[in-house]
Order: sequence, then C-alpha cells, then structure tokens
Amino acid sequence: MSENELARHYSRFRVAERLLLTGHSHQAWPDVGFEAQQRAWLDAAEFVDDKWARAEQQAAEVRAGFARLLGDAPENIALGENTHELVIRWLSALPFRDRQRIVTTDGEFHTIRRQLDRLAEEGIEVVKVPAASVEDLAERLARAVDDRTLAVMVSSVLFETAEIVSGLDRVAAACAAQGAALLVDAYHHLNVVPFDLRTMGLENAFVTGGGYKYCQLGEGNCFLRVPPDCRLRPVLTGWFAEFEMLAASAPGKVAYAPGAAAFAGATYDPTSHYRAAAVFDFHRAQGLTPARLREISQHQVGLLASSFRDLRADSSLAELQDVPISRRGGFLAIHTLRAAEIVRALREVAIFADARGETLRLGPAPYLSDEQLVHAIAQLGHVLKRI
Repeated sequence: MSENELARHYSRFRVAERLLLTGHSHQAWPDVGFEAQQRAWLDAAEFVDDKWARAEQQAAEVRAGFARLLGDAPENIALGENTHELVIRWLSALPFRDRQRIVTTDGEFHTIRRQLDRLAEEGIEVVKVPAASVEDLAERLARAVDDRTLAVMVSSVLFETAEIVSGLDRVAAACAAQGAALLVDAYHHLNVVPFDLRTMGLENAFVTGGGYKYCQLGEGNCFLRVPPDCRLRPVLTGWFAEFEMLAASAPGKVAYAPGAAAFAGATYDPTSHYRAAAVFDFHRAQGLTPARLREISQHQVGLLASSFRDLRADSSLAELQDVPISRRGGFLAIHTLRAAEIVRALREVAIFADARGETLRLGPAPYLSDEQLVHAIAQLGHVLKRI
C-alpha cells in the first residue's frame, strides 16, 4: 500500500502500518513530540526547580501557536490541561447573582453538556436549542438570547456530525446587545477549518479548544481565549493568576493578573507544553497551515464520501449524512444503528474509527494516503455485508 510522504515523520505511531481514521479525535503525534518529551525530563533532572523558566518558554510558544490559529495575540490566551478546567473557571467568573439563564444547544460535547446538566439540577435555567438543522442554528440561538441570559455556550463545529455552525457573528451581536457572555467551543474547528476571530465577528467572544485532535499536540494542551478588555475574576482560581504579584501581595481583596492571565491555574506538568511547542514548530516547517490542512481534509473527506457512495450500501443499515463538503468539518459521519459493532469489526482488520451513539465517525489525517482511505472504505463494505 502506498505511503504518504508525511508518514515518515510519524513513525512511532506506525501510521503507514495501521489505518488510523481517528483524526477527529486523537491524531498521531509527529516524532518530534517524543524528542521534546525527553527534553522535558532532562531539563527537570538538570535544573530541578529552576526548570520553570524553561517551562514558561515552552508555554509562551504554545500560547503563540494557539493565537496564530485564532488570529489573535498570545497575551489573550490562557492555558489549561483540559477544556473542563477552563470552562468551569470561566463559569465561576460570571455574575450568577444577577442572571441565571444559560443558552446552549443539544449538540454540545460532554464537557459543556454534563456541566450544564448538573447546574440545571441546582436550579440554573439551561435552554437547549436543537442543533438540527444547523443551517439556521445561529439565528435560533440569537433569538433565544434575552436580558435574563447570563451566557451562550455553542460549538463552531458539531462534534457528532462535523457540521460547521455558520453565522456565529449574529449570536455574538445578540449577546453584546443583551449583556451576555459568549463561549465558543472550537475544538472540532481548530487546525482543520480556518478560524479567524475578526472575519467571524467573534472579537468579543471567549473561545476554548485544545490540541488533542487536529493540532496533534496530545493531552494537556487546551486554551481559553479571553477578550483583551476582560475584567472577570474567576471564583475557582489558581495561584498562577497572581503569580507576578506574589511578592507584593497583601491581605485584602484577592488580586488577579490582567486579561487572560486571570484565568491561569496552578502547578502543572509542563511536559505537554514541550511536546506542543515542538509540534507547532514542525507544522510550520512542513507548511501545514490551517488553509493547507483544510485543503487536505476536504480532499480526504470527499474521497471517503465518494468511496462510500460507490459501495451502494443498504441505507437502512448505513447512510451517509448529506452535508456539503463546504459545510463539513474534519470527519465523515455515517448514520447506522450498528455503529459500535462496526467499530469493533474494523479494529479486527487494523482500521481505527469510533462511534458516537448511532454515528460512525471516520476521521482522516494529513499523514494518510489516498490508497489507505479507499482501502478503509472497502473494508467497511465487507463489514456491512457480514452484518
């Protein structure tokens, strides 16, 4: 089977030997990430507590990397090990004493879904706007915002179907008019569909996401983009949020660094930042810009879709979700009641995919070859015939 030219840079993940259609969930890490993790250990051994100056250099590169992907400045980026810790820190900063109504969709990832469901059990009003159909989702969200609304929380690409949610500028305008905060979950958007705060009308929005998926950064690399004029003070707060002022701190009102630094956490494992900084550098060296990655993704997802149509599978067993390629994110969604069973069967022939409920998700990545993708769909056809 032919090998993608990029595959040699991902040798430790054996991307030429296994067919990893997990690009929407866990992309392979380039080999430079392994070398960077070793460097993190060696820095700790050599410099002990003095390692933190070097760790901060890595963190600064990670903030700069995420800022480039958002079209923003590094000083507007707060880092966290996962989006959950960042989202709850953000929620804790909102004025719940004044408003207790949050607008979201029924298509959000579990980080937001679970936390809001729990808040609803405690009496917070959570309004879930149906995610389908996505064409007018932003408009319906905007209409749901009123003067009682504390915040809107919405994904820019839906995690189950890969549908792009367009028109979020209308939601941002509604939030601004009513004094509500807007949080956009861009995890399934970043580094596979170009994202630009200004052209999307999201200059005043909070944005969260991370590197586990399309950025190839692995665990421990998430961010919260904070508008530059933000003065929020998270109730759930770590001591890094006043790190620069520790020497001058005194009893009294809790102090916060300005802007995004107010959302900082506390002591963490910096290994992930070494890996992420190296991967961001690798992507730049390889010319893997968001525009180039979008071009590759659209070709690959389109090839998966056309190959699946050629199977002429029984639609009662497996049906391609009809989403134009221009409105589709980084993976192919196939509706089937046997999704979990199909995932297990594909794994037996070294093809890695996943399922969300009744949706089979096939996520290509830039290191896969066209021949691998066609082979994967052929194997899917054999599985469908067996079941």
